Amino acid sequence: MASAGDTLTLKGDPEGLTMDVTVNKVLQNARGEDEYTTPERGKRFVAIQVTLKNSGQIVYQDSPENGAVLVDAEGEQYMPSYQRVSGGQPLSTAKIGPGDRRRGYLVFEVPKKAKIATFQFTLNSGFAGETGEWTVT
Repeated sequence: MASAGDTLTLKGDPEGLTMDVTVNKVLQNARGEDEYTTPERGKRFVAIQVTLKNSGQIVYQDSPENGAVLVDAEGEQYMPSYQRVSGGQPLSTAKIGPGDRRRGYLVFEVPKKAKIATFQFTLNSGFAGETGEWTVT
C-alpha cells in the first residue's frame, strides 16, 4: 500500500488509458472555503489533494470524485461530499490529454471521531479493474 507522496500508475478502460495518481496532501481537519461551508454537527472535512497525470495514449475524461473512497479503521467507507475547502481547487471533473496533469482536492465529510486509514481511487468513475490504495495518517 502506498503512502502520501507516492505515485501509483492505474489502468482504466478503454485500453491505452493509464494515469499516474499521486496523493500530495491529506488535510484531516480541512476548513470550508467560506463561513457558509461547514460540515454537519459531529462531522469534519477531510481533504485529499491528488495529482492526476495522463501517462497513457488517450484522453482521460471523468469525474474523479466518483472513483474516490475513504475508509476508516473500523472498515466504514465514505464517499466524497462535493464541498469546497480553503486552500485549493476541487477536482470534480477533468479532461486530461496524454502527458498533461491536473491537481485538486477531493473532499469527504466524516464523523469527528473516525480514524481515517485508507484512501482508495479507481478510474472510470470507480468501475476500472485496478484500485490504488494509500495509507492515510
